[in-house]
Order: sequence, then structure tokens, then C-alpha cells
Amino acid sequence: MFPLQMSSFIFFIISPIMLYLLHPYAKERNLAIHLVWVMMIFVGLFSAYFHMTLSFVGQMLDELSILWVLAVGYSVWFPRRLFPSFIKDRSTFSSLVLVVTAITTVSSFVKPTANAYALNCFGLHLLYVLAAEMKCCNDQKVLRLAKLSVALWVLAITCWISDRFGCSFWQRLNFCYLHGIWHILIVMAVAYASTLVAYLDANYEIPYSLPGLQYWPCDKWAVGLPHIVLKGTPKTQKRC
Repeated sequence: MFPLQMSSFIFFIISPIMLYLLHPYAKERNLAIHLVWVMMIFVGLFSAYFHMTLSFVGQMLDELSILWVLAVGYSVWFPRRLFPSFIKDRSTFSSLVLVVTAITTVSSFVKPTANAYALNCFGLHLLYVLAAEMKCCNDQKVLRLAKLSVALWVLAITCWISDRFGCSFWQRLNFCYLHGIWHILIVMAVAYASTLVAYLDANYEIPYSLPGLQYWPCDKWAVGLPHIVLKGTPKTQKRC
């Protein structure tokens, strides 16, 4: 279990960096956006606790923290044009998401073994939304970020499925690190995908800020953490 506990620390490394990198965008758009990466710190904390104790409480804390990260992400970033017809503004949509998440939180105790599969199914819906958004995009930097986000998610899910259903096989090979690799890959996938969604959101909601994509620590490197730069004049009094 030690490698799994150690791999959970990737949450504590990436989350503060992403909070710092996305702060100019969050300050201009909505500071509630920071909740996504604040919640990711709790995901890392509860994941480490679960793998140290292998307890039911640890499992539920781990899975429910992921559920609430998704809820916050949907609340602040889901495209307005894809809102159900009976919802007219983001505050109403956010309230609906929070109510559904609260109900789901309670119902997750009914059949806990299904929780992990249900959470991963959200990825399929996010892929659908991403595909819809990318249809009208010609920016190669944005398309590259989208491809990397999907690739990281696919690799992460592959590790999770292989670890879930092939655990005995990997144990015979004395290779017990797939779940730890899953932790690392999924954090990176969230970093890439959340920045992509945030960039699209900035173009819709604060186009005057002229958002652009860069990579930290060096924009010229082939790999790095993506973040948003605002090239336009800030109007911090605007809130959506």
C-alpha cells in the first residue's frame, strides 16, 4: 500500500500549482472556480486515508470527494448553450446540480460497490461535451490540448480497469503499481481537461479578456501544466 499512499501525494503537488496558475482567470471569471482544485486536495487526502486503512469510511470519503469535484466542475463550467431548456441562468443550473449531487451522495450508500463505475461513467459524458465543443474549433493549440486530455484520460482508465479486473495477474508478475499510476495519470488528465474547459468558458463568458493557452514552467516545452493567460483589459467587476 505504500506506493499507493505515495502516489496520492501527486494531488498535493499539482493542486496548489493549478490554483496559482488559474488564479488570474478565476479572479476575472469567478473565484468559485478555485473550489475544483481545493476539492482535489481533499480527494488526495481521502485517497491516502482509504489506502492506509482500506476502510468503508475511507472508501466513501474517497469516492464522494470525487463526486463533489465533478459537481463543482459542472456548476461553474458546463456550457450555457447546453443547459436544459427550462434553465435560464447558471445560478439555477448550479442549484440543480447541487441538489442532484446531494441526492446522489445519500444514494451512494445503497450500493457502494457501484460507485466507482458510476463515477467513471461521467467521463463518457464529458467526452461527448468535449467533442461537441471541438467541432467548431480550428486553433491547433486548443486541439492539441484536447487530444492530450483525452489521451491521458484513456491511459488512466486503462490502468484502472486493468488493476480492477486483472489484479491477480499483475500480482503474479509482482507488479502492483497500476493503481498508483492511475492516480498520477488522472490528476494530469484533470489538469489538462479542466484548463481546456476553462479556456472554452473564458471565450464564452469573458471574451474581452482575450484568453490564451500557455504551459508552465516553459511554454516552449513539449510537456508542462497548461494554464490560461488573459491578454485583454481586466474587468473584475463583471461576474456571471
